[in-house]
Amino acid sequence: MILIKTSRDALLQPLQSVSGIVERRHTLPILSNVLLERKADCLTFLATDIEIQVTTALLDGGEGNDGALTVGARKLQDILRLLPENAEVSLALEEHKLVVKSGKIRYSLQTLPADDFPRMSLAEGESQELNLTQGEFKHLLARTQFSMAAQDVRYYLNGLLLLLEGKQLRAVATDGHRLAYASLEAKEDFPRQEVILPRKTVLELNRLLLDNDEPLKISFTANQVRFTFGSVVLISKLIDGKFPDYQRVVPASLKNHLVFDRQVLMQAMVRAAILTNEKFRGVRIVIHNNSLRVVVANAEQEEAQEEMEVSYQGDELDIGFNVSYLLDVLNNLHTPAVQWSFNDASSSAVISIPDDDSFKYVVMPMRI
Repeated sequence: MILIKTSRDALLQPLQSVSGIVERRHTLPILSNVLLERKADCLTFLATDIEIQVTTALLDGGEGNDGALTVGARKLQDILRLLPENAEVSLALEEHKLVVKSGKIRYSLQTLPADDFPRMSLAEGESQELNLTQGEFKHLLARTQFSMAAQDVRYYLNGLLLLLEGKQLRAVATDGHRLAYASLEAKEDFPRQEVILPRKTVLELNRLLLDNDEPLKISFTANQVRFTFGSVVLISKLIDGKFPDYQRVVPASLKNHLVFDRQVLMQAMVRAAILTNEKFRGVRIVIHNNSLRVVVANAEQEEAQEEMEVSYQGDELDIGFNVSYLLDVLNNLHTPAVQWSFNDASSSAVISIPDDDSFKYVVMPMRI
């Protein structure tokens, strides 16, 4: 029974959209599979890891019969990826195997029953809907997601806070050493709602969303969120926990300010990072009258210094930072200039965008 006969590229694109969440090794073998379901002129691709589910569809997918099966997601993706470009491919179900044919190439893959595949549906209950563009939300994620914790015992830090209130959508991420905050204007007024997106969901959205003006619809319920864009529907569970009060972390007032060319500062940090190592990523920033010096030394008694002229008349400062934390923010801002604000060598510094309150990055100093 032929499910579909179409081009290799037409099959590969939706398969790549869903297979990013598939774990190669899972306690439930079927979760390493993708569900392929043919109905009328539509072939649906669905993958889940129980916490997240991604669905997409290939419309007008050539000739084929209705049917459903699950097959190893990564295996099928690797096969299609390595076929010649623009090759014609057919997928057929024969004696509980998926047969992939292209010219004189033939693969026969094990399947598991479609009826055994777990599916998530949007939870019952009241939901709020927010309409944005894909580019707006991707921009919001890019400015904050690098500050998420990875495997913190404080599980609520292994994700990203979305706060919807009035006409503002705010995103906040922190790992306890630094915090990134970004906001954007919504088109309507909304009652206050806070949700914490899991880290994996954020990374997957950042991968799938396009940087364009195509629509994105976000539907919130008490314990789930659904993102609908293009032909993709992503449903995710939320992290159940209380996110730290980010407003208490952002310093209320800062007295010393520097405005920099972002690229110049980033290149200086990249050069400084050469002499750091995985265990010690510290660099010293020494600032006094119209001068900023980047100083780094390591356990092998190697040293580097770089000095640049700046417009600065504030307090003399000698302050240490983790260079990775500085590079993360400079790599993800994409603005010509950044502002760096300090009080003293023992308190948090803030990197922001001049004349723009929609972004703040708070970073703790380190002793060097």
